[in-house]
Amino acid sequence: MDETATKPEVSIKPEVSIKEVARVAGVSIATVSRCLNDPESVREPTRDKVTKAIVETGYSPNVLAQSFRRGKTNVIMVVLPSVGDPFFTDVLKGIRTVARANGYAIMINETQFNTLAADEIGAMMVSRWADGMVLLASLSPYGTEVLSARSHRAIPIVVGCETISPELARFPSVHIDNAAAAREATDYLISMGHKRVGFVSGEATSLLTLDRERGYRAAMKAAKLGIESGWVVQGNMNIPGAIKATRSLVNHKRRPTAIFCANDEMAMGAYHEIKSAGLKVPEDISVVGFDDTRYAEVMDPPLTTIRQPAEEIGERTLYRLCKAIEGKSEPGDTLEIVPHQLIVRRSVAKPRR
Repeated sequence: MDETATKPEVSIKPEVSIKEVARVAGVSIATVSRCLNDPESVREPTRDKVTKAIVETGYSPNVLAQSFRRGKTNVIMVVLPSVGDPFFTDVLKGIRTVARANGYAIMINETQFNTLAADEIGAMMVSRWADGMVLLASLSPYGTEVLSARSHRAIPIVVGCETISPELARFPSVHIDNAAAAREATDYLISMGHKRVGFVSGEATSLLTLDRERGYRAAMKAAKLGIESGWVVQGNMNIPGAIKATRSLVNHKRRPTAIFCANDEMAMGAYHEIKSAGLKVPEDISVVGFDDTRYAEVMDPPLTTIRQPAEEIGERTLYRLCKAIEGKSEPGDTLEIVPHQLIVRRSVAKPRR
């Protein structure tokens, strides 16, 4: 049996142009365009004729092309270090809530904790294929120069989570006081009797983790406690990096009795390495994290950490970007500090004598 004989013929309709709609409606191409982009400017009888012609011809307007012609894409670019990071997942949840309410779609650019290339930033800004940008990731010094140099052609930018550099100070930003939060976490460890406190940091170029290190050092200095060489180690803000960093702390000749990690994911890596070394948390080494991600409370033991209101940061960041896109930002209305909170759980105990 010839199977092809039973198959119905498929007719592929050629793409209909706006010129064809104008011919069927008996109006000019400009009138059809006005009906699509500014219908209130066209008289109702004419709109009805154009609408009927669109239905008759099956015309489908190129929405993307229309957006570019109007100078608005209804797309917002979000630059973040890692989609898989639970903290940024919660920040994105807040961003999407406000974006959806204001008619925007979200496009994500993931840096994988590498500083975003300056030429990539420049291309995003000058092409204007997004209406605005949210920066949740660090920029290289060259990247910040590009932002400043091309500012006259730039799309609106709001910085979320990251500490603002002088080059980005003119952009609106939403974040906690990272230095104050880190100092509070370190002060808590010191109040529990710890004098040997190690710090697992993130990338050396990240202003955010540098601020957290600054808070840690300020607390140690205020308590007149020294920081031994090798007590501050880089963990790259991920579990493998934290495992390696914690291993060096565990094997240090003056092993810290407590470790402060610059995020909760690194605290998870610290737990793993401490237990792999045959030690216990917090009996042998206390651990404090940062962010209070969804995993902190179910870790064994539950993690003491700094809580950032991640979803609120996302909402406030996108709200400010929408204001900037609409030209409603007020002069001097740039920095918004949201409150942090020290969440005390069972990962900290007094050091053994």
